[in-house]
This record gives sequence, structure tokens and C-alpha cells, in this order.
Amino acid sequence: MRYLTAGESHGPELTAIIEGFPAGLEISEAELNTELARRQKGYGRGGRMKIEQDTVKITAGVRHGKTLGSPITLSISNRDWKNWQTVMAPQPVEKKAEDLRRVVRPRPGHADLVGGMKYRHRDLRNVLERSSARETALRVAIGGLAKQLLTALDIEVASHVVELGGITTTPAELTLKEIQQRSEASAVRVVDPTVEAAMIEKIDATKKNGDTLGGVVEVRVANVPAGLGSYVQWDRKLDGKLAQAILSINAFKGVEFGVGFTAAKHPGSEVMDEITWDETTGFKRATDYLGGFEGGMTNGEQIIVRGVMKPIPTLYRPLNSVDIETKAVYKASVERSDTTAVPAAAVVAENVVATIIANEITETFHSDSLTELQHEFQTYKERLKNF
Repeated sequence: MRYLTAGESHGPELTAIIEGFPAGLEISEAELNTELARRQKGYGRGGRMKIEQDTVKITAGVRHGKTLGSPITLSISNRDWKNWQTVMAPQPVEKKAEDLRRVVRPRPGHADLVGGMKYRHRDLRNVLERSSARETALRVAIGGLAKQLLTALDIEVASHVVELGGITTTPAELTLKEIQQRSEASAVRVVDPTVEAAMIEKIDATKKNGDTLGGVVEVRVANVPAGLGSYVQWDRKLDGKLAQAILSINAFKGVEFGVGFTAAKHPGSEVMDEITWDETTGFKRATDYLGGFEGGMTNGEQIIVRGVMKPIPTLYRPLNSVDIETKAVYKASVERSDTTAVPAAAVVAENVVATIIANEITETFHSDSLTELQHEFQTYKERLKNF
């Protein structure tokens, strides 16, 4: 499975082409739109979310509600395009129109300046339009497809916020369904209701100060069999693929599995997962400190992966920058932004992780058709029980 996305933040639409889905998978367009709606929610979002009401259009690869095995094409229209048709016109325009909304004061923490230097753009809008987190709408839609495939294999995926603005949660052990239910009911996507009010208060205070907040999100995947990924080459390690995918999400700066960085504070005896066995389930782990991975491969326990999102770098009280034309010191440009997008980022991370897991499965097992994939997948799981 592979995909490419295209489109600018204020262009006419976002487009994706996905290849490698098995034929015969029932696709619900409504479920894809539900995923997109989840991405737009979350306390602390900005004005763009009031404009866009994202819906996806399937234009290839699905017929009568089922995948064909051929490439799938998705598109999401940008409703704000009507206000940007001259600024973002693909056709040549007059010089006066060309300079509309030109950006020459790069924003610290964004791709603006480095992208302009690399591609020789003198209007940094050429950079920020594509580097915008708007692109993650497509990755959520693609993840929605992946989750429908995982559901057909009885694999569950859920996400929630574990930290926002320095306020951390201390949730009890929950099933994935409970995580889904509680996070969906929360304005900040936390499963611990005791911290929700404090997080909302922190967001409000930060917004008044023209500042932004980051946080940590967690994704869990259940019912994944042992042995996905490989130890034989560095680029075949599945936790490495997931780490790359998480860090590819806009503003994500760190990733960990299981107990993650806290493992450095404990002896090995306290962070390894002891192995057990019984006749019904076969080999299991007594704990899940390692987040479902050993040697770059799944070990059959829940996958637990967290991503650290930095505060959004677009500030309504902007930091100092330098005009690329005059080299004079100015306050950075201000584009419409959020106070925090951590709750939405949890949804993005959930769908990105689902895409990587679905990709690994389709690479590992024969997957021209869903029927063949399900048969091979189930046969493999039964073999593991008898190892």
C-alpha cells in the first residue's frame, strides 16, 4: 500500500491516490466523513474550522461500495477557495494580483524561511500553503480507509490526549472501546474527566495571551498478531516505520513506545515484559512496558505509541523575524491559526498509525482480494497459537 497527496491549504482541493487496497472491501464514505469531522473538533481550534466542513469524494477505485483492487482516488474540496481564487490561481496573473497576500516575513518554527531558501521562492506563501497542516485532512481520510480494512481483520485502533499544556492525565486501564467512547465525549479528547476543565481553562488563558499550547497524544492498536515487521534490516522494523509516520505529522517533535523515555530511569528488570504461555492463547506477555514491540516486530500485545506535538508556531503575538527582501527586523507574519490542535492531532495520529499497520499487513500477506487476505491472516494467527 502506498499513497501520495497533493494540494495547497487555500487551493481548490486536496487530492490523494492510494494503491494496494485489496479488492472486495466494503467502503463506507460516511465513515470517512466521520473521521474528517473528528479531526475538525477539539477545544482551541481556530476560524478555519468554522469555514471548512470537510467531506471526501471517492472518484476512482471503488464501485458499488466495494474496492476494485485498482488505485483509489480521494478529493476534499476547500470551501475557502472562493476567497483565494486570485491569490492561488494556477494560471498566470497580473503583477498586482501576483503580489496579493505575498509573505516575506517568515514565521519562526515554520517551514517558511528554509523552504524559501531551498526552492528559491521569494514569496513564502509558496511554502506555507503546502507545508500547512491542512494536508493532514487527506491523511485522516486515507486512515479512514485503512481502519475499514483493519476492522475487517478484527483490529481495533483508538487515540486520546495524555497531556496538554503541561497538564497530564492519569487514566485507569481501559479497553479500546472505552478509550474511544470517553475521548469522543471530551472537548479535549481526554479519557480522564478530572483534568478536562483545567485544560480548557489553560487554553482560554493562553488564547488571551496570543500564545499556543502543545501536548502528547497516544494511539493504541489491539488484536495485532506477533511478527509484523522484521529484525533483519533497519528499514523493515515496524516501530521505526511508525516513528517516521508520527514524526511526519505537522508539529510533532518526539515519539515513544510503551513506557518510552521513562525506561531510561529504571533497571532492565522493571521495563521488560515477561513471557507466559497457555494452551488457549499461546505465548503472551505479562505486561506491556515495551508498547507491543520487540526487535522491530509486534509481539502480540497492544501497540502503544505516543507523539509529542510542539505548540503551534503561528502566534497572534508573533516573535521577531527578518524580512527576506529588506533584511529589516519585523514581527513575523500572522496566518489564521489555532490556540491548540492537540485534540485534533490525536485523530491524525490515530489514522496515520492505522495506515502504517494496514500497509504492513498488505505487504506481509497476499492481498489482491479481501477474501484471500482474511484467510491468510487467520491461518497465520492460528499458526502462532501452535508455535
